[in-house]
This record gives sequence, C-alpha cells and structure tokens, in this order.
Amino acid sequence: MSPAAVLRSEWIKIRSVRSVFGSLLAVLVAAPGIALAVFPAIGQPEAATGDMDRLFWIYYPMNFVQIAAISFGATAASSEYLNGALRNSLAAVPRRGLFYAAKAAVVGAGALVVGVVAGFVIFFTANAFLGGYAVGIGEPGALRSCFGAGLYLALITLFSLGLTFLLRSAVAVLSVLIPFILIVPFVVGGMSEGAAAWLPDRAGRQILFQDPLGPLGAWTGLGVAALWAAAALLAGWWAVRRRDA
Repeated sequence: MSPAAVLRSEWIKIRSVRSVFGSLLAVLVAAPGIALAVFPAIGQPEAATGDMDRLFWIYYPMNFVQIAAISFGATAASSEYLNGALRNSLAAVPRRGLFYAAKAAVVGAGALVVGVVAGFVIFFTANAFLGGYAVGIGEPGALRSCFGAGLYLALITLFSLGLTFLLRSAVAVLSVLIPFILIVPFVVGGMSEGAAAWLPDRAGRQILFQDPLGPLGAWTGLGVAALWAAAALLAGWWAVRRRDA
C-alpha cells in the first residue's frame, strides 16, 4: 500500500471506532462545557485576586480537556489490540514503520486540528464572562496561546499513543498517565519546583502563560513536551517492531 492509502486507512479507523472518535469529539465538547461551567460563576472573582496569570486562568479548562486528548491517543493505539486487529493491519501494511508512522501522523494531526479549535473556543468563551479582566486576542501571548493549546494537546496525545503501543493497554496507560499528569507535578513541585518544570504537562503548558514561569519559556517548554512525546513514540515503535502482533 502507498503511504497515502495507509494514511486514509488510518483515518477510516479513527472514524469507524466509536471509542476513538468519541474521545476526539470529547476534546471539542469539554472545551466549551468546562468553560461554561466555571467562568460565569467564578471567572471574574478569581481573575480579580491578581495572584495568577490572567491568560493562564482562561485556560483552566485545559486541565480536563487534556484528559480527553490522552484518552484519544490511548484508545487509538489500543484499538489495534482488540480482536487481532493489529495482525490484520500488518497483513495489509507489512512495513511496520509505515504503519506506525501513518498511525502517529493521523492521530497527531487530528489532535492538532481539534486542539487548535478547542484553544480558540476556550479563549473566547472564557473571555465572554471576564468583563474588565478579559484578555484581548491582540494582547501579547494571546494568539500564541490559542495555537499553542492545539500543539500541546497534539503532543500529549502522541505521548499517550506511544505509551499505549508500549504497554498494549489503554487501561494501563490511563491509570498511570492521568494521575501522573494531574498529581505528580504538584507532588514533585512541593519537593523541587525546578524538577517539576521539566515534566511534560508543566513544560508544555508554559505556552498558555502570558508571562511564562520558571526556567522554561513558552516555546522552550513546548519543546520539552515534544521530547517527552518523541521518547514515548520511540518506545512504542520499539514495541511494534520487536514484538509479535
């Protein structure tokens, strides 16, 4: 099969497996849903405290949206291990490198497109309830954050994808990765703030700050998250290449 045909087949898989496509749609649903649940009630009072970066506060829903992105990456990979699907995939595409690259490309591209849309949706929905504390799209870092949200979600999706190919279980990855993303940075941060800054979520979400905190800048932090994603994808590729289907 040609690379274009493999890419099309991977997109068909995403659309046809309900758990995978549902996880992708959940990114779009969670973005306005969490924003509408939070900002009408406490958006302005929290922004008025002055203790937080106003732009980063707008992206509070990303704490939950990223869980949907992680689920998308995990289910996209784990679907290959249901009912011998991987054997069928490799029978159609014997070149494992082509199969794996196409899977990562389609999943990453889907997460990027949906993530950018979610970034803009969060930005404008949250700002609608912030009154005088709203951040204009023309202010420093605002437009960068909208696109950066999509890039971060794509990277965290690929991180999840690679780990799932390594462990061959979405349940295992979700059980490990969601607590890792939501809890470990705070635990590590309590012991060593410098070390916590290099964890994938802390580093990647620097792109959402108007004035990034810690030793990493906006794009440097995103680069660190990209290294985490690349390491996970390499580990997943090793598993696909070395293990039986």
